[in-house]
Amino acid sequence: KRRSSRIALNAPVGLTAEDRAKALFTLTANATNLNRHGAAVQVTRELLVGTTILVQNKRGARLTARIVAQVNAMQGKHTYGIEFVEDNDKSQTFWGITFPANA
Repeated sequence: KRRSSRIALNAPVGLTAEDRAKALFTLTANATNLNRHGAAVQVTRELLVGTTILVQNKRGARLTARIVAQVNAMQGKHTYGIEFVEDNDKSQTFWGITFPANA
């Protein structure tokens, strides 16, 4: 059972991480399927599941997240599921939206 509902919204985010080749990068990515504990992010770099990344929202708030799954890879774009490492007020308000309570 999911910990929180997904909301099919898109949000631009900044990502700082190491790619599969251990090269540090910062880029703008698109976050989709937002939920209270993370999202799916689309990037043009190959990442390793288990990697810790830094995610920054459009308001400048930053959170540490972990790559938990590769969801898709198509035409040079890779989609990964991420979950926030912290579970606190900062992570609850990171997306700037209120999530419905799970039934």
